[in-house]
Amino acid sequence: MTTPRTEHLVLPGVLTAEQATATVHAILAVQREDGAVPWYRGHHLDPWDHVEAAMALDAAGEHTAAERAYDWLARHQNEDGSWYAAYADGDPADVTDRGRETNFVAYAAVGVWHHYLATGDDTFLDRMWPTVYAAVEFVLRLQQPGGQIGWRCEDDGTAVADALLTGCSSVHQALRCALAIAEQREEAQPDWELAVGMLRHAIHRHPERFLDKKRYSMDWYYPVLGGALTGTEAKERIEDGWDRFVVPGLGVRCVVPNPWVTGGESAELALTLWAMGESDRALEILQSIRHLRDPKTGLYWTGHVFDDGVIWPRELTTWTAGSLLLAVAALGGHEPTCAVFGGEHLPRGLETDCCV
Repeated sequence: MTTPRTEHLVLPGVLTAEQATATVHAILAVQREDGAVPWYRGHHLDPWDHVEAAMALDAAGEHTAAERAYDWLARHQNEDGSWYAAYADGDPADVTDRGRETNFVAYAAVGVWHHYLATGDDTFLDRMWPTVYAAVEFVLRLQQPGGQIGWRCEDDGTAVADALLTGCSSVHQALRCALAIAEQREEAQPDWELAVGMLRHAIHRHPERFLDKKRYSMDWYYPVLGGALTGTEAKERIEDGWDRFVVPGLGVRCVVPNPWVTGGESAELALTLWAMGESDRALEILQSIRHLRDPKTGLYWTGHVFDDGVIWPRELTTWTAGSLLLAVAALGGHEPTCAVFGGEHLPRGLETDCCV
């Protein structure tokens, strides 16, 4: 087994070089020979978390393993450009959820651009371009006249018009990465530019176009993490929800008022804070979830019910570990991770501030 590059994955009070290496090796141990990265062995794979784990591997210099994960996506893409929402750990044809979720499908573009920035591999980008193109086209077929994107297409082909703020914010980031890929290949995509502008306008100005999920912390920070809200608007939003969702010394609630902090949401909030230029608070959040680390495996428990002092559920997930590694990589100055989540140089698409 290779030795991961951990110089940018060392963070005081969060990870030592030895711990970072253990975490990367733990993700590699879960990855199957065919490149798939399930939540853990025996559980399912979903495309979004699969990509997040692959991005963490790239952040650790495990580019061959990450490329195998993207090749898995290319091989298993449906004819309409989508992926199913869940695949069993085992037979790759064993689909456990035949719905197709737009944010799951779009996120491939984020991972592909991240891998390209980490490797500079033009051959990889050329090979994955048809995959990214088809995925984006699938997603945009579910965009509504108001800019928001329906969250799911059912197995029978029925498109769900209802939109989720978290999912659409993630799609916003993905569309910008897809545009970056198109620009790198000199493949102009004016329809995508319009789509991302319309989506950002909906996120900015029309909360009524999304299902009400305000109890969930992801709906709080994802418009910032996905790059739709920046500057003063971003800071005001994070400050407004801070006391509702952040449990000092323990992490971030998944949903209020439940006494349950989760590693994935905590790491993503840390990434959000870093993107806002608040690295000190980001570090504090990451330090607060040390209690979720399993010292035997180097992976992280999904969550902790703090009123009862118990780990729940009893699962050590690759995506929780992946989200933490990506947050640490951003704080450590890993350029591809900073570029993807900082978004400073990602295309913005067309500005759409009209009253629609």
